[in-house]
Amino acid sequence: MHVLVLHGPNLNLLGRREKSVYGTTSLKTINADIMKFARKERLKVEIRQSNLEGELVSWIQEANTKFNGIVINPAGYTHTSVAIRDAIAAVGIPTVEVHLTNIYKREEFRHHSYIAAVAVGQISGFGPSGYVLGLRALTEHLKSARTAAAR
Repeated sequence: MHVLVLHGPNLNLLGRREKSVYGTTSLKTINADIMKFARKERLKVEIRQSNLEGELVSWIQEANTKFNGIVINPAGYTHTSVAIRDAIAAVGIPTVEVHLTNIYKREEFRHHSYIAAVAVGQISGFGPSGYVLGLRALTEHLKSARTAAAR
C-alpha cells in the first residue's frame, strides 16, 4: 500500500506555534512517528506539507495514479476550502481527515469541515498521535476494501 500524508498551512510551525493549543511536538517529530509506523506495517508513505491551497489540490489530484489512500490535516483549510473538498471527491481515493485538536471544542467557525463529507473518517483531538491513528484506520479500511473486492 502506498499512502500520501498531507499537512496543511501553518503545520510547519508546530512546536513553536501556540503551544497551549497545539503542544510542543514538531512536524519533524510527527513525520518520524509516521515513518516509524509505516516501516513497522510495511507501508510506503510519502509526506508533504504546504501553506498553499492550490499546491495541496494539485497533490491530491496527482495522487489518483500513485497512491491507495490519503491522510490529510487540512488545518485552516478544513473550514474554508471547497477546492480541497472537491479534489478529494474527484479522485475518489479513500481519505482520512486528521486534526491535532478537537475542532468541535474550539471556536464555532472550526466546527464545520468541508472535508468530512468526502472522507472515510475523521480523527480529531488526539494530538500528534492522531496521524498514526489515521494511518492505521486508513490501512484497515483499505485492507477491508481489498478483502471485499476479492469475494
